[in-house]
Amino acid sequence: MNVIHPTAIVDSRARLGMGIEIGPYAIVEAGVEIGDGCRLGPHSVLRTGARLGANCTVDAHAVIAGLPQDLRFDVQTPSFVDLADGVTVREGVTIHRATRAEQSTVIGEKAFLMAYSHVGHDCFVGVNVIIANNVMLAGNVRVGAWAFLGGGAALHQFVRVGESVMLSGLSRITRDLPPFTMVAERDELIGLNLVGLKRRQMSRTSILDLKLCYRAVFSSASLSPKEAAAHALAQGLGQSAEGARFLSFFTDGMTQRGFVVPRERKGEANA
Repeated sequence: MNVIHPTAIVDSRARLGMGIEIGPYAIVEAGVEIGDGCRLGPHSVLRTGARLGANCTVDAHAVIAGLPQDLRFDVQTPSFVDLADGVTVREGVTIHRATRAEQSTVIGEKAFLMAYSHVGHDCFVGVNVIIANNVMLAGNVRVGAWAFLGGGAALHQFVRVGESVMLSGLSRITRDLPPFTMVAERDELIGLNLVGLKRRQMSRTSILDLKLCYRAVFSSASLSPKEAAAHALAQGLGQSAEGARFLSFFTDGMTQRGFVVPRERKGEANA
């Protein structure tokens, strides 16, 4: 049985699973899909294009599938926001739907978006990601699994955040963040996120391999990170799965923003 407060407005064309709770003054528009066991808080808004997996929580005043903040966007474009199972969206969060037809802004399984954070159009947020209060993701940002984004951080459009990144609060990010690293301030790479790796119970062998890969990429004064990563692969580094993913982040050709560099080398050219 679903429990829907009498003041809530739920369009008859919305598709609801079982065991759903919808709080006072919540709005669910036409075409919205809500999986089993979801909970919608007071004054929450699910606009057309919102698709929720099972056991998601959307807290008070959050807005899911709002229009993209893109002046070129045609409001008739059919696009979506997809929340995987177990996503928690706290109060005041905004998540905008994709700009391209039949595409989605995606929030991965068990992600936790804290109060008043914003996820822009066409973003991808991986599984078990934590986004703290007031974090701002511009359009087309990609965040890898198990990343933690500290409160008030702002990320430029098309930035990539690798898996298990620890980003400091109030950071300003305009370049890609390699996986398994810590980053702070304005694009300042601090080092490997060793605490996060241990919490994920990563093996000592993998951590050692990551340390060697990190040094290979960032110790060269003459090679760009991409060139250094390719050289490291040619030398046989990246034997662990994690090390291989770290190096491929630089060589896969997907960057549109370049890469952060170590704090002590900030100001050097970063091709």
